[in-house]
Amino acid sequence: MASENQDPAIRILCRRLQIIKNESGLQWLIGSPFFPRYTVISTFRCIHTTSSNPLSPDFSKESDDIRTLLPKGFEVIGALIVGKDCNFDKIAKEAINAACNMRKSLSSDANLGNQELIGAVVDLNNAKDVRFFMSKDGQLDSLESVSSIVYEDNPEKFVWERGCLLHCALQVKLPLYYQPSKPNDVHEIYMRAADAAASKFRDPQVTCLIEALNETSGAIVLRGSELSTDSSSSSSELKGSDTKALLCSHFSSRSKDITSFSSIEESADKIQVSFLLNKSMNSVKPSAPIAEYYPATQETQLLVVGHKLEVLCYASKDLSLAYGISKLVIPALVDQLHSMRKVSIPDLLKRHPELHPYHFLPPGILHPITVLYELSYGETELKQVETRRSLHLRLGLPFDRPLLRISNAIDIVGKKHSSNLVQKGSSFLKDVHLTIPSSGVSGGVASLVQGSYQYYHYLHEGLDDSGWGCAYRSLQTIISWFKLQNYTSIDVPSHREIQQALVEIGDKDPSFIGSREWIGAIELSFVLDKLIGASCKIINVRSGAELPEKCRELALHFENQGTPIMIGGGVLAYTLLGVDYNDASGDCAFLILDPHYTGSDDIKKIVNGGWCGWKKAVDSKGKHFFLHDKFYNLLLPQRPNMV
Repeated sequence: MASENQDPAIRILCRRLQIIKNESGLQWLIGSPFFPRYTVISTFRCIHTTSSNPLSPDFSKESDDIRTLLPKGFEVIGALIVGKDCNFDKIAKEAINAACNMRKSLSSDANLGNQELIGAVVDLNNAKDVRFFMSKDGQLDSLESVSSIVYEDNPEKFVWERGCLLHCALQVKLPLYYQPSKPNDVHEIYMRAADAAASKFRDPQVTCLIEALNETSGAIVLRGSELSTDSSSSSSELKGSDTKALLCSHFSSRSKDITSFSSIEESADKIQVSFLLNKSMNSVKPSAPIAEYYPATQETQLLVVGHKLEVLCYASKDLSLAYGISKLVIPALVDQLHSMRKVSIPDLLKRHPELHPYHFLPPGILHPITVLYELSYGETELKQVETRRSLHLRLGLPFDRPLLRISNAIDIVGKKHSSNLVQKGSSFLKDVHLTIPSSGVSGGVASLVQGSYQYYHYLHEGLDDSGWGCAYRSLQTIISWFKLQNYTSIDVPSHREIQQALVEIGDKDPSFIGSREWIGAIELSFVLDKLIGASCKIINVRSGAELPEKCRELALHFENQGTPIMIGGGVLAYTLLGVDYNDASGDCAFLILDPHYTGSDDIKKIVNGGWCGWKKAVDSKGKHFFLHDKFYNLLLPQRPNMV
């Protein structure tokens, strides 16, 4: 980062700074007080605007959404405006003014003056040119253009070497006593009960138990009196062995290598915070127990509203634990409780909404986001789908991938942890191509399957299908891909279930069930349509010699669709996981997953034996992998258009 004596620099961590689809709009720039100034970690599109101006945010709705989505420890540090024929200075002021108002809407702190914010402008006439400005000393009338832009090479390491995650989950039950003759009073009673519950987080009787998740470090206990909001943000001023002086780094893993960042569950340091309430305080003077009785003068009903709170916060490792809990965890719990209250109030007496927070780390986003889902009707209910669609719009995620379904939520406490190669609860290898060497194509560009799949091959699950089941196995691998990407919840079908599906749609006679008859690309497309609603594109080639001519088209498939492909020719079927193609020379290689393998699921044996590996159409010895006297059909499954 630039020093104070140098020109200021903007540091960009996110790989995709702006979301531009040939339309004007505004995006919030997200940073953290624990990063160097002017560091952008992500962008959130503004999706709530006034009817009169698409660049004028509805700050009330936007702040409600951002307050829920963005973990404490991250904040809005600026705004980016996309427009046409921009007056850059003028638009930059509008962006910074919007960011300033947004911060005020998000904060309860009335003293937010002199904020140094970023204003970015993109003109659609030259969408690749992003102009950055900053407010000098927080003054809107004094903008400074920034020409020094630093793109971080290893943003995951930048984020998780500096910080950690604080996690807290607890159940809150709110008993509401109200008179049936005055049902409208329950809303006010509910609001008072929620406020009272929120105030309990800072009760002197509260005790916090702090421990590392998935580590063997001992637990730390902090009393409510030690969680002062006036405590220092770091321990530099705290002396001795006082627990208030302990930093978040006390729970950091000493051996973790973030240079090989794979997932937030595996790479980020995580600290668990649990709240305990001690109600048995010692009395100064001995006294007898007292019970007071207040009879209800009218008929009264009891409604118990339960909320499951679960928050994540990002904290610098040199932050004191006491300050982190006081300034991050407790405000996050209060905000989430109030967000749930806002959603629950309209239908409080008709039906109590079943709200649950989930945390996600979608592709391209470097920090977790939190989503409140209403689970009363399940996640396929239309309202749930629309909620996910709006989240995809805000985060710039594609609309043909269910990235924010509950099954994609990150597993903070490690309950779902499994190895990279074997899916938990299954004997099938996963993603075997990740361990293979390069293709050998000089100057080529590799386009590969996106996401995970399972390797199905001959003799799996005790079924001897040698000589006839290769297309069935390829289909099982393809369906496992759709299942692991959460497009479907069905189990991967057996050979008999695949045959049953073909009989049910009228493609085969009943005698086909239980037979050893081959199937090809057409039958696979029928089964994919019936079982998971996936459409397919089929490419026909007259000879194996023509397959290299299809490399450009296959590369586009893997880049846009990312699904495994079945190649069928003669009596053989293979699963294609990628191509490596040099557009200038025409040299190419095919990443083949071979279902004809009959050995044990030994990853080294599979890779060393060439059962998963790069194949040239013609190898160095002049041998043809694809036969010239056979025609080939290629089945290209398409992603369903869903979120």
